[in-house]
Amino acid sequence: MIIQSHEINTIKIAEVISDNIIIQSAQDGLDLMGNIYYQGFDKVILYEKNITPEFFDLKTKIAGEILQKFSNYRIGLAIVGDFDQYESKSLKDFIFESNKTKQVNFLGSLEDALDNLSK
Repeated sequence: MIIQSHEINTIKIAEVISDNIIIQSAQDGLDLMGNIYYQGFDKVILYEKNITPEFFDLKTKIAGEILQKFSNYRIGLAIVGDFDQYESKSLKDFIFESNKTKQVNFLGSLEDALDNLSK
């Protein structure tokens, strides 16, 4: 895992880069968030491919548990990926509602994520 640092408008954003799944559970999300916070970052960019597929099945409650932790600790999170591939109406609604907030967003590109998190 590599943490690429981006600084925009004095906001430190961590882009987490890996070829592997790094978030398999809520505890993994909490551990990553602690690591990022300890390094002085304000916000985090994760890639869909680095999150367990169970995250995108809302019945598992993994998404809610992880995103609640980011919200509680006020760490901004952008998840970058192709979310059109998911058929679930409840997931599409969840993404739509999340994107209304500034805390957790599901976006299509790194550029969109950086733009969103730098505001």
